[in-house]
Amino acid sequence: MNTQITTELDVLPASLISRLDMQGPRYTSYPTADRFVEAFGESQYRLALEQRAQGAACASTAPLSIYVHIPFCESICYYCACNKIVTRHHERAAAYLDALEREIELHVQVLGDVQPVSQIHFGGGTPTFLSDAELARLMIALQRGFRLQPGAEISIEVDPRTVSRQRLEQLAALGFNRLSFGVQDFDPAVQQAVHRVQPYEQVAELMQLARQIGFRSLNVDLIYGLPRQTPASFARSVEQVARLRPDRIALYAYAHLPQRFRAQRRIHIEEMPLAGERLQMIQGSIAAFLGHGYSYIGMDHFALPEDSLAQAKRQGRLHRNFQGYSTHADCDLIGLGVSAIGRIGATYSQNHKTLDEYYDALQHGRLPTARGLALTRDDLLRRAVIMALMCQGRVDFESIEQAHLISFAEYFQNEIKQLETMESMGLVQVGSSAIELTAAGWFFVRAAAMVFDRHLQADRAREQFSRII
Repeated sequence: MNTQITTELDVLPASLISRLDMQGPRYTSYPTADRFVEAFGESQYRLALEQRAQGAACASTAPLSIYVHIPFCESICYYCACNKIVTRHHERAAAYLDALEREIELHVQVLGDVQPVSQIHFGGGTPTFLSDAELARLMIALQRGFRLQPGAEISIEVDPRTVSRQRLEQLAALGFNRLSFGVQDFDPAVQQAVHRVQPYEQVAELMQLARQIGFRSLNVDLIYGLPRQTPASFARSVEQVARLRPDRIALYAYAHLPQRFRAQRRIHIEEMPLAGERLQMIQGSIAAFLGHGYSYIGMDHFALPEDSLAQAKRQGRLHRNFQGYSTHADCDLIGLGVSAIGRIGATYSQNHKTLDEYYDALQHGRLPTARGLALTRDDLLRRAVIMALMCQGRVDFESIEQAHLISFAEYFQNEIKQLETMESMGLVQVGSSAIELTAAGWFFVRAAAMVFDRHLQADRAREQFSRII
């Protein structure tokens, strides 16, 4: 498929691009987080934890995944849509660590201290806002509360401006074996426009040091659609990243939502590239990364052929969770920290989004769950269909029918009808036994998934999502 992708995209008409350049979810979950409700609170989340502890929840014997949200940043990046707190007062981290330790303790009270964990991810914000001692304290708390499996994947998002060789060595000593570098773009004009200046040479040196130290995997994040980007300037950044040879690359479309994220109001919309230019960026990026030997995982991820993510794609073992594509099976996820999202059994949950509410709940001995969702039978069925599209680009009717005891053609007759438009465009193939994306259709996988999203709000409500292209 890799060789077909760029060939088919080169002949996409502008009219098709404009029709499908819509806003929609990235589907790191289904239903999406905007469907969470406050009626699902601490008691419902606690019940889900209890069911896991008792062995009654779905996949309860599988190892856990843990996400830890560190919200602090020293400076603001204008494009950022994360839950963050901009401050130079590093002493604020002490109270936050107290709260995280309390949240871990409350989980252990319900789950016990023997829960296996195969994956830990520190995100933010800027996790490396914490000092070495503070990161060590947090890792000790996690190791005390959970049973880390041998070979567990332990990753952390790194702002290159906040680390040195000494810090990288300390991260490795603490058990981190995967690093994700937030690059976004190497062009100086773009960096100035989004208030994140970090020279190429700085990132290149850090990545070289990380390899010398022995990190298992390095990831680089890029964003296209930022102000002052042009297809030519972004192509230069893509070539620079390819030369650095990270094991994985995440290439995201910028979501301009200034009504939700105040910092984005500092971005001048007249400086942002148009839809046709954005398509040139994604086309050029895919062609460049494929030319440098990367495998196209899907939608927004690339990996070297020997990387476990590429292997999982080839073997049909690819999964998708709140952090994006993953090699880990469909497992329970505990979200720790302010605004963190988790999944236990057939439920989703999210912590309070403000520090005051988060701290208040923990001080009163309550898990800080603010909202969530208990999935229905229909939710679980549609999640299976959407995730099959997102991860494999194909939905086999028989496997869905056997797992959910339905007739696919009857249950989804309206959705199959809606796909006729995309089929006429050459983006999907609908057969008697399967639905499959074409090579060009991978670019519009979110549009195909949206057809099966029963919860999707009216067009006006889609403004909260990023654009597909």
